[in-house]
Amino acid sequence: MQAVWETHKLSIIAVAVLVVAFFSSVIIVPETKQAVVIRTGEPVRTINRYSPNVPFGQTNAGLSVRIPFFERVQMIDRRVLDIDMERQEVLSSDQQRLQVDAYARFRIVDPVKMVQNAGTEENVATQLQPILASVLRQELGRRTFASMLTAERGAAMTNIRNTLDTQARQYGAQVIDVRIKRADLPEGTPLEAAFRRMETDRKQEAETTRAGGQRDAQIVRAGAEAQAARIYAEAYGKDPQFYDFYRAMESYRRTFEAGEGESSIILSPDNDYLRQFRSGGH
Repeated sequence: MQAVWETHKLSIIAVAVLVVAFFSSVIIVPETKQAVVIRTGEPVRTINRYSPNVPFGQTNAGLSVRIPFFERVQMIDRRVLDIDMERQEVLSSDQQRLQVDAYARFRIVDPVKMVQNAGTEENVATQLQPILASVLRQELGRRTFASMLTAERGAAMTNIRNTLDTQARQYGAQVIDVRIKRADLPEGTPLEAAFRRMETDRKQEAETTRAGGQRDAQIVRAGAEAQAARIYAEAYGKDPQFYDFYRAMESYRRTFEAGEGESSIILSPDNDYLRQFRSGGH
């Protein structure tokens, strides 16, 4: 072995240098990463840069090369990243102090700008977190607490996302979504007072709706009764004698039908009330 080394020492060293240079020049970029090649402190090119129109499996991920010792490679995540905002106290337009938890999702779409202005994805999240809190306070400060329980909440989230996205572009990031996890009143008297006020508002709304329904029902009922009376009048007007007979029978039925107690009625046979029992109803 010593003789082989002495004989082929230069060749072995050359092969070793070539092997080290080869492995130093070859880099592997996975599907979930995008790489920025940096030469003497300046980004010179990107590998597997994120593109919204290229699905996974069809990107430039895989093997690539660099100049050993002169170029270094920084890997940057291509996936969606999160910003989790700490709970903030926000004053709504109706002077309600809200405890708000929110988060945002973003993606690095310009890795060169990110390396130049932020350095890492973690620094991007650190820079955007206070901006998210500030934008959230400004947007919710223009709205009432009740509006956060309606579809208006979606419009507020869209405004916050657009404003935060404008700020994120300078770091090479794109804000995809912003969501409020919770927006609650502080525990204690403010929360109880808000619940009582909301309960009173809902009761007043229910009473208004119920009164309107009763009014509409009376209008419909009065119209139906008037139409029925008109139909009856038209029908009975065709045969007045039958109408007189029908009304008398209805009166007899109501008068003589069995009730809860027992009663007696004494009338003269000549009484006009009993005229329908006489021959011909006269």
